[in-house]
Amino acid sequence: MGWLNKILKGSSHKTSRGHYHGTYEENHNSGDDFDKDDIELALTLSLSEQDYKGKKVADPESESESESELEEVECIAKLQTDEDEDEDEEPAEFMIPSEEDEEPAEVILPSDEDEDLARVLADKEELLSSVQLEEDEQLARAIQESLSMESPPRHDNGSMFHPSFLFSSGYRICAGCNAEIGNGRYLSCMNGVWHPECFRCHACNQPITDHEYSMSNNHPYHKSCYKERHHPRCDVCSSFIPTNSAGLIEYRAHPFWRQKYCPAHERDGTPRCCSCERMEPRDTKYLLLDDGRKLCLECLDSAIMDTHECQPLYLEIQDFYEGLNMKVEQQIPMLLVERQALNEAMEGEKNGHHHLPETRGLCLSEEQTVTTILKRPKIGAGYRIIDMITEPFKLVRRCEVTAILVLYGLPRLLTGSILAHEMMHAWLRLKGYPNLSPEVEEGICQVLGHMWLDSEMYSGLGNDVVAASSSTSSSSSSLPPPGSSSSKKGKRSDFEKKFGEFFKHQIESDSSTAYGEGFRKGNQAVLKYGLKSTLDHIRMTGSFPI
Repeated sequence: MGWLNKILKGSSHKTSRGHYHGTYEENHNSGDDFDKDDIELALTLSLSEQDYKGKKVADPESESESESELEEVECIAKLQTDEDEDEDEEPAEFMIPSEEDEEPAEVILPSDEDEDLARVLADKEELLSSVQLEEDEQLARAIQESLSMESPPRHDNGSMFHPSFLFSSGYRICAGCNAEIGNGRYLSCMNGVWHPECFRCHACNQPITDHEYSMSNNHPYHKSCYKERHHPRCDVCSSFIPTNSAGLIEYRAHPFWRQKYCPAHERDGTPRCCSCERMEPRDTKYLLLDDGRKLCLECLDSAIMDTHECQPLYLEIQDFYEGLNMKVEQQIPMLLVERQALNEAMEGEKNGHHHLPETRGLCLSEEQTVTTILKRPKIGAGYRIIDMITEPFKLVRRCEVTAILVLYGLPRLLTGSILAHEMMHAWLRLKGYPNLSPEVEEGICQVLGHMWLDSEMYSGLGNDVVAASSSTSSSSSSLPPPGSSSSKKGKRSDFEKKFGEFFKHQIESDSSTAYGEGFRKGNQAVLKYGLKSTLDHIRMTGSFPI
């Protein structure tokens, strides 16, 4: 450190301001006598030299600045010397250093090694700057992309999930392909991390790139795929059932068929089948009967359309009663009629109880003329009934019952159940039962109709047990004789069995007092005491046994 020696040497020549006397003398102060200010001056010059060497290239401007700094330091040193001399009591002596004592000022220039080191440091700094710039650009792109993403839309049912789009900076394993996720975007959802292309819809197997996705059985779905697969559709218009004002899916459903439909179809005049009560779908055409009723294709398949066609079924009902030891001796006419004729006959009947709003059968006891259907009609254009042939039939009173009327165009099982019900009305009148309350008379008639449906449902099992669910009786009279046949149609199809279950369900779930409550009380009595004992109790008391 030559410059330090230079400063130390220069500090031994103290100069003071004053008049020049032309003499001089040496100052014999040693290095140990340096005061604190000299040391601080040396440290200041050391820091200046370090700043100078830290530069890559020593340019003229930097040299000038260095020389200026040295001159400033020398001035400070001289001022310090003047102050020290002013403190001395002796007259001030002006000392001029000789040319021998004065040493030329040293200008320190960077060596070749320093220049190489400066270039290496410059290259390293440039490399670090480029790396930092690249990271800053990547971060800026990520921030810009996150800001440009639109807000996720709200969904009505609130069952949506939101994946998090992040940038990977560590070691992660994709939950889809089990491979490592490198640098770049990844998804964080379903308690795992995913490559964006590995997070796929369970339905269409396409990547889920939306801001929301749906979940079902721990599987992700596009919102559209989930709606297509799980959102209920209307069985009438085939559209997705809309949500109500609260964002909930609201629909109606038939209590037996579970047919789902939009609530609006209850008010827009959508027709129902007059037999099974199902609504007519938009893509299916129901048969329009001449009295305005509509019949679905399944009910039409077994529908009975005229009086002659119904006679075999009427004989089956008579056999059923005979099997219960309740044979009807009188020959009672049975007629299939239109709805208008049935309503007119009902108005002319003094006795009987009728199930409003629509009556499907009637047991008459008065003489009157009824229009009956003589020949099965045809199906014409527009899926309408044509060529309906009818004729008037005059009823003559030969006994307490003049005729049994049944509405035409109903499936066989429903027609048979109505016949069994009306036949019980006839049996009660012919056997001299007193006038009964609507609950007791209609209730026991419903029990017989229900029993006949049971016999038809179990007829395909080989042993024609009548009314297995409602004829558990202590009396042998409640069972048909062995080998008797309750049906001449053979084994029922699965769909016809379904119809039978529905017609039984209608009887069991009827909410009216006479037909509904009467059936439940009567059926309970038959199950507990048997049919014969129940009928005997009704004859004596006019009520069901408890």
